[in-house]
Amino acid sequence: MSTGHAHDAQTRDSGGGVPDARTPRASWPSLTPPDSTPVRLGALSWLFPYRSALMAVGMAVVIGLIVTLAAFASSTGMGFSDTVSGLLGTGDPATVMLVQEFRLPRIAVGLMVGAALGTAGCLTQTLAGNRLATPDVIGVNDGATMAVVASVVGSSTGMIGDWWLGPLGAAAAAMIVVLCAGGAGRGGYRILVVGIGVSTFIGAVTDLVMSRENDNTAGGVFLWTVGSLNGRDWGVGTPLTYLLLLLVPLALVAGSRLQLLRFDDDMASTLGVNVRRVRAAALLLAVALAGIAVGIGGPIGFVALAAPVLAARLTGPTRVPVVGSALVGAALVAGADALGRVIAPVEIPVGVVTSVLGGPFLLWVLFGKKSSPASPAASQKTGKA
Repeated sequence: MSTGHAHDAQTRDSGGGVPDARTPRASWPSLTPPDSTPVRLGALSWLFPYRSALMAVGMAVVIGLIVTLAAFASSTGMGFSDTVSGLLGTGDPATVMLVQEFRLPRIAVGLMVGAALGTAGCLTQTLAGNRLATPDVIGVNDGATMAVVASVVGSSTGMIGDWWLGPLGAAAAAMIVVLCAGGAGRGGYRILVVGIGVSTFIGAVTDLVMSRENDNTAGGVFLWTVGSLNGRDWGVGTPLTYLLLLLVPLALVAGSRLQLLRFDDDMASTLGVNVRRVRAAALLLAVALAGIAVGIGGPIGFVALAAPVLAARLTGPTRVPVVGSALVGAALVAGADALGRVIAPVEIPVGVVTSVLGGPFLLWVLFGKKSSPASPAASQKTGKA
C-alpha cells in the first residue's frame, strides 16, 4: 500500500478529515445539532428543536400555575377553588367579574411586560456578545424612565406620564450609547462600559428632576420608578398585546439571523447575511421592546439579564432562545408581582422583588463557568478546558 493510500485509510479510520465518496455514509460525522432531530416528509425535511419545544411546553405549564396562584394571592377572602372557577368563568357572576376584570388584567400585563423584557435582553446580549449587556445595564431602561418622569414635571396629580414616551426615551439613550461606543459591533465590553456611564448620568438627571417636584408628585412617581404594575389594566394591556404580536415575530426572525453572527462576521456574510442591517434591526427591536415594557411597568430590574441566561440553560447553547427568554421573562415578572403581594403586610412593588432576587443571580452569572447564548464559542472552550 502506498503512503498516500495509507494516510487516507488512517484518516477514515480515525474519523478525521472531510468525508468523500469512498467513505461509508454511516461513518460520516453527524451535522445535526444535539438539541434537534431531523423530521422528513417526502422531499421536505427540517430540524425540529425538541429541547426548545419541551422547554416551551414546560414553561407554558409553569405560567399557567403562576397565573392561578397570582389570582389567588391577590384575592381577599376568596378560596382557591373559587379563584379557579373565576378564571375559567364557571363561578358566580361576582367572582368571575372580580377575577377576570380586576385580577386578570394586571397579571396579563405582567406576563407581557416580562416577555418584552426577556426578549429585549436576549437580543442585546447576543448583539454585544456579553451576558451583562442588557437594557437595564446599558442605559436603555434609564432613558425610558427619564422620558416618562420628565413628562410629569410641574404636575400636581402624582400620576406618571403616557407609557408611549418610554420607547422614545429608550431610543434616545440607545443612540447615545451606540454612538459613544463606536457602533453596535462585537465590542461587548465597550458597549457595556459606555452604557453604564450613560445609565449613571441619566439616572442622576432623573433623580434631580424628581427632587425638584412636590411631595405628591414625587411620591406617586417614585413607586413607578422602582417598577410597579399597580393599577395596570386592559387600557394599557390591549395596545401592549398588539405591539407584542408585531414585535415578537420580528424578534424571532432577527434571532435566527443573529445566530449566524455569533461566531464570525465573514462567515455570516458568505451565507448571505447583511451584518450591518441585521444588527441595526435587532437593536431597534430590543430598544422598542424594552422601552414599551418600561413605559408600562417601570424599570423592572434583572429580568432582562436573568431570562436569557435561564432560557439558554434550558434550551442549550446552539440557538438564540428568543421564545424561551420571552416565556421565562413572563414567568419571572408575574411570579415576582404575586410574591410581592403576599410576603409582607403592605404590597411590595415587583421591581423591588426582582432586584432582591437579582443580586444573588448576578453573582451566579459573573462567577459561573458556562456561557450564555451570546457566546457559544466561549462555552465550547470552557467545556474543552
